[in-house]
Amino acid sequence: MNNTTTLYPETPIMYETENDISLKIRTEVNLLLNQRLADAVDLQMQMKQAHWNVKGPSFIGLHELFDQVAEAVEDYVDKIAERVVQLGGVAEGTVRLSAARTRLAEYPLEIAEGMAHVEGVARALSTFGQAARSTIDEANAVDDADTADLFTEVSRGIDKWLWFVEAHSQAAK
Repeated sequence: MNNTTTLYPETPIMYETENDISLKIRTEVNLLLNQRLADAVDLQMQMKQAHWNVKGPSFIGLHELFDQVAEAVEDYVDKIAERVVQLGGVAEGTVRLSAARTRLAEYPLEIAEGMAHVEGVARALSTFGQAARSTIDEANAVDDADTADLFTEVSRGIDKWLWFVEAHSQAAK
């Protein structure tokens, strides 16, 4: 079995359910949700990376902020994974799969200064926010209002955290 097949099975595992969304749509949404799950797991760990490694005069404020963002993203991870399972799928949220599947850019390991982390965190949040909004559109296109609603909530939350993070850099401009 090649690596691509392992990372993206042609037919994901789907369990029987009385959910009235068709198997075809549930399978499509499962693939979409597992992609967002990989991105969200990566985002959560990127927020922890910033939390652990921030340095400088704004250390305590940024350290605490990045931890709050990580906790919020952890909640999104859980909600996304649970939606996969609600639709009869398998939540594929291992660290290895998430690392292989994520569409987020690698978080820079060489940064330490607070404003560099603000920029890195803002970039990651923005990228994930765009993907969340795209997921709303894709879920609406297949008439899965509940998944669209979930990602409306996620998008709204990510936008809030992006605002909190960017507020640290906007006053200087």
